[in-house]
Amino acid sequence: MAGARRKSLQSRQVGSLLIFLCLSVGGATTIRYSVAEEMESGSFVANVAKDLGLEVGKLAARAARLVSDSNKMHFRLHRKTGDLFVKEKLDRESLCGKADPCVLRFEIVLVEPLQSFRAEVRVFDINDNAPVFLNKEPLLKIPESTPLGSRFPLQSAQDLDVGLNGLQNYTLSANAYFHLHTRFRSHGPKYAELVLNKPLDREEQPEVNLTITAVDGGSPPKSGTAHIRVVVLDVNDHVPQFSRLVYRAKVPENSPNGSLVAIVTAMDLDEGTNKAITYSLAQNPEAILQTFQMDSQTGEIRLRGPLDFEAVETYDIDVQATDGGGLSTHSKVLVEVVDVNDNPPEVMVSSVSSPLPEDSPPQTVVALFTIRDRDIRMGGKVACFLRKELPFAVKHTFGNSYSLVTDRSLDREEVSGYNITLVAKDTGPPSMSTETVIEVLISDVNDNPPVFREDSYILTVRENNSPAVFIGKVHAEDLDLGENAQITYSLLPPKSGDLSVFAYISINSENGKLYALRTMDYEAIQDFQFVVKATDGGFLPLSSQVTVRVVVLDDNDNRPLILYPLQNGTLPCNDLVPRSAEAGYLVTKVVAVDGDSGENSWLSYHLLKATDLGLFSVQRQNGEIRMLRQISERDPRMHKLIILVQDHGQPALSTTVSLNILLVDGFSEPYLLFQDPSKHSTKIKYREKFTIQEHFYDDCNFSNNLVQGRGNGSLSQPCPYEMCSATGTGNSEFRFLKRFMPNFPFPHATGEIKTEAASSLPPNSDRSKPQRSADRDQVSDDYM
Repeated sequence: MAGARRKSLQSRQVGSLLIFLCLSVGGATTIRYSVAEEMESGSFVANVAKDLGLEVGKLAARAARLVSDSNKMHFRLHRKTGDLFVKEKLDRESLCGKADPCVLRFEIVLVEPLQSFRAEVRVFDINDNAPVFLNKEPLLKIPESTPLGSRFPLQSAQDLDVGLNGLQNYTLSANAYFHLHTRFRSHGPKYAELVLNKPLDREEQPEVNLTITAVDGGSPPKSGTAHIRVVVLDVNDHVPQFSRLVYRAKVPENSPNGSLVAIVTAMDLDEGTNKAITYSLAQNPEAILQTFQMDSQTGEIRLRGPLDFEAVETYDIDVQATDGGGLSTHSKVLVEVVDVNDNPPEVMVSSVSSPLPEDSPPQTVVALFTIRDRDIRMGGKVACFLRKELPFAVKHTFGNSYSLVTDRSLDREEVSGYNITLVAKDTGPPSMSTETVIEVLISDVNDNPPVFREDSYILTVRENNSPAVFIGKVHAEDLDLGENAQITYSLLPPKSGDLSVFAYISINSENGKLYALRTMDYEAIQDFQFVVKATDGGFLPLSSQVTVRVVVLDDNDNRPLILYPLQNGTLPCNDLVPRSAEAGYLVTKVVAVDGDSGENSWLSYHLLKATDLGLFSVQRQNGEIRMLRQISERDPRMHKLIILVQDHGQPALSTTVSLNILLVDGFSEPYLLFQDPSKHSTKIKYREKFTIQEHFYDDCNFSNNLVQGRGNGSLSQPCPYEMCSATGTGNSEFRFLKRFMPNFPFPHATGEIKTEAASSLPPNSDRSKPQRSADRDQVSDDYM
C-alpha cells in the first residue's frame, strides 16, 4: 500500500516537474527541460525535433546524436520521432550530491551541415532519502551543577535530499530536564542543541535517556532517530573557555596533507585533573572529518585530505574542548579555501568531420568543441590556437564553444591527412595549458587527369606477324586515389573518320597493352599512327591522349622478280650477237626488282650455267651480260645461259632466268627463224604496258606489261619500258627496248609501293656492307 502511494506521488511529481523551457533557437540555442529523479529507463522527456523546429525525420537524415559534457550520457534520442528518453534511472544524489539545482548538460549535434544545439535537463529532487544520524547512541556527560539554560550541541542528522525534501526539524522525546533548540549553520545541515530546563541531581537521577528524531519536509515526511544517553557527573565548578568564539583561517586548495590550518586554545580555572583540557572535532559531518584532523593535546587542526575549491569553498568546523572533569565547551573554525590555478583548461570535442573532401571551400566546419576551465576566478581568460601553421583556423562561436574551420584550400595529393593540435591556454598565474589532437583525413576528389609516361610512343612490329601478337604497351598514372585513379584505355577514331585503325590494333582497356589484330605486310604499309585515350574512373572523368606510331619491320618474304628477259614461255627470249663483237661487248641486261626493302632488296647477279663459261660474263651489280673475249670460228652458233638473281636477306631468296644467245654474222631475218612460219601470215608490231603494283606481281611478260613498281633491282629509277617485236615473218626478232614515259601520277600515300633505284654491289665488295649505286647503263634501245 505504501509502495502504491509512493509511486502515485512520484507520478504526480513527475507530471508537475516535467516542464519545458526554450530560451531561443538560433546560433546560441539552449533548450532546457526538467525531470524528476528516479524516473525509470525509457521515460519520455520531450520531443527535441519539435522544440528545434525540425521536421520529423530530419534528425535521422542529419545523423543527430547526443554529446555529453561529462563522460556519461544519461539520455537517449529517438532519431525518427525526435523523442528524448531517460537512458537509465536518474539518482540526483549520485549525480549532484548536495548541489542544487542539479543540471545535466549536453549537446545535440547534427551533420550536413554540421550544427549543434546546447541542452540542459534539470533533475528535481524527490523525497527518497530519510534523515540519518551517524551516531545512533551518542553519550553526553553533564555535571550536576550545570546551570539552567545551558546548551549542548548534538550531532546533525544527514539527509541526502535537498530543499523541502531535506532535513527540516528535530523533535525530542518527552522528559523533565531538556528541550530542543534547532540552529542553522552558514554551510551545512541544521543541528539541534539540548537546553537544560531543570537542575540535574546525580544522586536523584544519575542518567537520563532521550530520543531525538530528525524530520524532513517531504510528503509524506521521512524521519530518523538517535538515542541519547546523558550521564550526570559530579560537580566540576568551571567549564573550559575558548580564547575566541569563532576562529577563521585561509588555506590554498593545493596545500598538501598535514598542512596546518589553525590552532585553537581553551583555558579552565579548575585545578588538578579538572584543569587538563582535551581537544576534539565535535559533532561534524563526515566530509569535515575526512578532510581535517585535530591534535587532542595542542589544538592544532591540520589537513587530512585534499582540498578542491571547485567542489567546496568554505568549511564550518565545530571544535570541542573538554576538561578532566568532563566539562566541555564548543567553538567554531571557519576555513576559507583559497582558489589557485591548478586546473588546465579542458577541451571537449563533440564532433569531427573526417574524412574531409579536398575540394572543401574555406570556412568549412571541420570540428566542434568546447573549452572549460574549472579555475574560473584564477585562470582568467582562455585563449585557443593551433600549435602549427596549418590550413585550418579556430573560430569562436558562442560562450565557451568553438569550431575548427578550413582556412585555405586543401590538396590531398600534397598532404593526405592532418594531426591538428589545439592548444587551450589560460592567463594564470601561473599560466596552464592543455593540448588536444584532432585527426582529420583528406578524402580524394577527381582533380588530376591521367598522365602518360611518354609524350609519344613508337612501337615496332615485324611483318608476317601472328594475329593478336603483343607489340607494346602505353602506361598512364593518376595522382588521385581509388576509382579516381583507375584508368581505362581506349583507341580514338581518326579525325578523318577512317576507322581502319580498329582493324589493325586493339588495346587492353585495363593495362594499356597493344595487340596487332592482323598480319602486317611491309610492302602494303610501312607505318601508321593512332591516338590512345586514358580516362580515369571519377564521377566527372578526366582524360588525356597520346600518339602511338607503329613501324612495320620488313621481312625477306619476296623473291627477286625478273622483268627481262621474259620467262612466261610464250615467246622465246633470244639475243643476237654479231660474231664480230669484241671483248666487253654488251650483249643484254637482266632486269629484276625485289618487293622488299633495305638489304632484303639489294640484288646481285651470278652466272650459274652457260654453254661456254669462258665466253660471257655477268656483272654482279647490274646484271649486264658482256663478252669476255672475241668470238672464234669454233664457238657454237647458239649459247644458253642460266643467271641466278639473289637478294641479301637472311636467309637469302633467289630466282633463275634462262636466255638464248645466237652468234650471227649479221642481223638478217634468216637468223631469227625459230617459229613455224605457217602460224604467222602477217607482220604485227605491238606495244603494250605492264605494271607491278605493291608487292603482288602479275605474270610478267615483258612484251605485254609495263613495269612500274616498288622494289629494288637492276632498274636505276622508275622506268616504264616498251618492247617492240615483229610477228608474222616466221621468226621472233627483238627489235628494240626503249624507255616509255606514260602520263599518270605516281602513288605516294603510305601503303603504296614506289619504284626505287636499284641496289647493287660493286665487284669484290663486302656483302655485309652493300653499296647502293644507280644503274648507269640501260638496255640498248636497238640491237640492229
